[in-house]
Amino acid sequence: MADTAAIRARSSGETTAYTIILAVSFCHLLNDVMQSLLSALYPMLKESYGLDFWQIGLLTMAFQVTASLLQPLIGMYTDKRPMPYSLPVGMGSTLAGLLFLAYAQEYSFLLLGAMLIGFGSAVFHPESSRVARLASGGRYGLAQSLFQVGGNAGSAIGPLLAAFIVVPRGQDSVAWFSLAALVGMMVLWRVGNWYSRYCAANGRRPGAAVPMLPRRTVVVALVVLTILTFSKHIYLASLTSYYTFYVIHKFGVSVQASQILLFVFLGGAALGTILGGPIGDRVGAKTVIWFSILGVLPFTLALPYADLTWTIVLTGVIGVVMASAFPAIVVFAQELVPGRVGMIAGIFFGLAFGMAGIAAAVLGVIADWKGIEFVFVACSFLPLLGLLTILLPDTRAARAAAG
Repeated sequence: MADTAAIRARSSGETTAYTIILAVSFCHLLNDVMQSLLSALYPMLKESYGLDFWQIGLLTMAFQVTASLLQPLIGMYTDKRPMPYSLPVGMGSTLAGLLFLAYAQEYSFLLLGAMLIGFGSAVFHPESSRVARLASGGRYGLAQSLFQVGGNAGSAIGPLLAAFIVVPRGQDSVAWFSLAALVGMMVLWRVGNWYSRYCAANGRRPGAAVPMLPRRTVVVALVVLTILTFSKHIYLASLTSYYTFYVIHKFGVSVQASQILLFVFLGGAALGTILGGPIGDRVGAKTVIWFSILGVLPFTLALPYADLTWTIVLTGVIGVVMASAFPAIVVFAQELVPGRVGMIAGIFFGLAFGMAGIAAAVLGVIADWKGIEFVFVACSFLPLLGLLTILLPDTRAARAAAG
């Protein structure tokens, strides 16, 4: 009875369930550490398997497109039928993908491992994002930031682990990270217990709220948010997939040093994610989106012409500024379409990453054709799409008008 009463209190917005939010954030960290091992392995895999850049891009696409195609479908299904215990199942798929990456003897098995990790991501993100929102106590930006920063921290730590564990010890050392997947499965089982009790206390599906804005305005806003997310993740794909090759080619750094430089960028992205949500709760998500997408433009334009020292500084700044947008974008979209938390999370974690995966493959072809430096020059103009933010409605005013 006490558990049920506590859950009802949380659902009414009186309490933020930090333990649950931090638990899914921790599992997000584990999930993205394991995901980031794929891209961190690229220099080693390229040499070991004699891969071209287009094959590197195809590995990214295999992971991200698998995740992107399934995430919205899973999100829409679980909006109607919540699946609390799907979370440890998704982590199990990631575990299997790691083992394929560790012991693959040919390129096709690398692709299969990438797809299994993508499936695990597709299951994890919509439901865990929903859990974070349910546990938020109404502090949606904060909850989304705490949830997402786990993923950013995991993405940042992954290259360091690759640099100091996988690179010295070889590809099969990736299998050691299956232990992290087992830990994640145990934590997510406990989260599933909380989620199941929440559903029992509040009904299997939370009641859908009435949209604040006209349908046409909502559709236009969702299209704009999707384009902004595409631009952000296409640029991020250029860095996460090819930044190590860029600094090796342009500055002659070692593979291990390139992983550390990638950590600087990804660490900046983690910091930006922490800041984006709480600031959005205070000043509004639209303001954060303006600053994050368009405000990063001077730094992206300068990056291709910087020396090594300034490249390190600029990538850190780009990571902080650009990453602050995503919590605000997700919260903004969830406010536009109340009652569709899983679908929105699926779209923005899934389709956006899928487009970035396709972009990674295209950028690989361009890198083979025009050179790796050309890729960073071309991508530096993507934040100009931030001008589309002017088309977004003022949801704060709409919420005040609705009472």
